[in-house]
Amino acid sequence: MDVEEAFQVVGEFGAYQKRAVAVLALTQVYMACQSMLVVLVGAAPVFHMETHDGQSSLIFFGDVDSIVTEWLLVKQQAYKVSLAGSLFFLGLLLGSFVFGPLSDTVGRRPVYLAALFLEVLLGYVTAASPSYETFAASRLLVGLMNGAIGLVCFILTQEYVGKSYWAMTGTLTSMTFAVGIALFAALGFVIRPWRTLAAAANTWGVLCFLLSVTLPESPRWLYCRRRTRQAQEVMRYMALMNGRPAHELTLRPAGDGGDGGGGAGVLQLATHPLLRFRTLLLMYIWLVCSLVYYGLTLGAGDMSGNRYLNVAMYGLIELPAYPLCVYFMNRPWAGRRRSLSAFLCLAAWACLCAVLIPEHTETRLGVTTLALLGKLTVSAAFNIVYVYTSELYPTVLRNAGLGVCAMSCRVGGILAPFVPSMRALAAAVPFSVFCLSGLSAGALVLLLPETLNAPPAHTLEQLLPGRSRVLENKPLLYEDDK
Repeated sequence: MDVEEAFQVVGEFGAYQKRAVAVLALTQVYMACQSMLVVLVGAAPVFHMETHDGQSSLIFFGDVDSIVTEWLLVKQQAYKVSLAGSLFFLGLLLGSFVFGPLSDTVGRRPVYLAALFLEVLLGYVTAASPSYETFAASRLLVGLMNGAIGLVCFILTQEYVGKSYWAMTGTLTSMTFAVGIALFAALGFVIRPWRTLAAAANTWGVLCFLLSVTLPESPRWLYCRRRTRQAQEVMRYMALMNGRPAHELTLRPAGDGGDGGGGAGVLQLATHPLLRFRTLLLMYIWLVCSLVYYGLTLGAGDMSGNRYLNVAMYGLIELPAYPLCVYFMNRPWAGRRRSLSAFLCLAAWACLCAVLIPEHTETRLGVTTLALLGKLTVSAAFNIVYVYTSELYPTVLRNAGLGVCAMSCRVGGILAPFVPSMRALAAAVPFSVFCLSGLSAGALVLLLPETLNAPPAHTLEQLLPGRSRVLENKPLLYEDDK
C-alpha cells in the first residue's frame, strides 16, 4: 500500500495524531507571544520633558515599564520601537526562505526542534538585553527562528494526519495563534515589568520544546524521500498507539521524487512550468492577504482605550472566521478555491463600503466596524491559503513552496504600515488599496485548480498531466460522494 492507503489502516486522526497536533498547537501560542512581544514591551507612556539649569530630563506618567522608559526611546529615538518590530518581520522573511527548503532536504523534525530550541534561548537573550542594540538583534534572530517554526509546524499538522483532516488541523493552528495573542495580552496585564513579561512568555517555549522532542518525523516526507522502511516504522507506531493492527501494514516503495531539497528545490519552483505558474499566483495572493490583514489591523487599531484589551480584541476577532473556514472548505460546492476567492472579495467589499462613508461624520464607528469585518474575512482567507497552498505542492517541495509564498507574505507585512499613511493623500486611499488588492487576488485564485477530495501529489512526476487528477479544476469525487 502507499502512504494514503496506510492512513486508512492507521487511522486518519487517531488518538496519537490528536496528541501530536495538540503539541504543535501549543507551539502556536508560544509563537503568538513572540510575535506580539514588541506591542506590549514597546509601550510608550505619556511623558514630559523638564529643563533645570540647562539640563533636560524626561518624566514618564503612568505605571509603565517598557523598553521606551528604560532606554528613553522618545522623540528622535522613537523610531527604534518600530524598527525592532520590523526586524522581527525581516527575520520571519529570511526564516521562511531559508528553512522551508532546508526542511525538505534534512527533514521536518530536525529543523523544527533546532529552531524551537534556538528561539527559546534567544527569547531569554531578549529578556536580559543590556542595551537596545542587543534587544534589536535578538528580535531579528527570534524572528528568523519563528519563521522556520511556523512553516514546519503547519506542515507537520498536515502530514501527521489523513488528507480529509487537513482543513481542520490547518485551521486549528490559526485558531490557537489567535488565542495566543489574547493570552499574551492577559499575561501582560498581570505582569507589567517588560523584562519579566518577556521571560514569562518565553518560558512557555520551554514546555513546548520538552513536549516536541517526542514527535516523530513526518511519514509522508520519509515516504516521498524513498525512506520507505522508516516511514513504515512511523506508521506502525502510530497504528499501535491508535489501537489499530499494525502487522499487516506494509508500504510499497515510492516513485522517484526527484531533487526536492535545498536550493534545487527552490530552483524547480522556477523551472517547472506548472509549479512556476502556481508559485507566481500564490506569491501575489499571499502578499495581498498579508497586506490587507496587517494594514487593516493598523488602521482599525488606531483607537484609544486599554492597550491590553485592544491586543486581546484583535486576536479574538479572528476566531469566528475559522469555523467558517472548515465548513466552506469541505463543502463540494465551495471547496478551497471558491472559499478563498469569496473571502478575499468579501474583505474587499468591506473596504469599499468604508470608502463610501464620508470623512468627518458621526458614522466613523461604522468605518471601524467595517475594518474589523474586513480583518475577520481576510483572516479566513489567510487560513485557507495555508491549507490550499500545501495541497498544491507535492510533498518533496511542499516546504520549499510554502517558504517562498511565506517570504512574499512577509513582504506584504513590511509594506502594510505604509498604506495607512496614505491618508495624507486622501482619506479613501488606504481602503481603496485594500479593496483593489483583494478583488484582484480573489479573481486570480480562480485560475488555480480545486484540491478538495483530490489525492495529494508526493513526487514531481505525479504533477505531470495524466499521472494525477490533482490538476483538474473540478474536485475528484470518490464512490461514496456520487
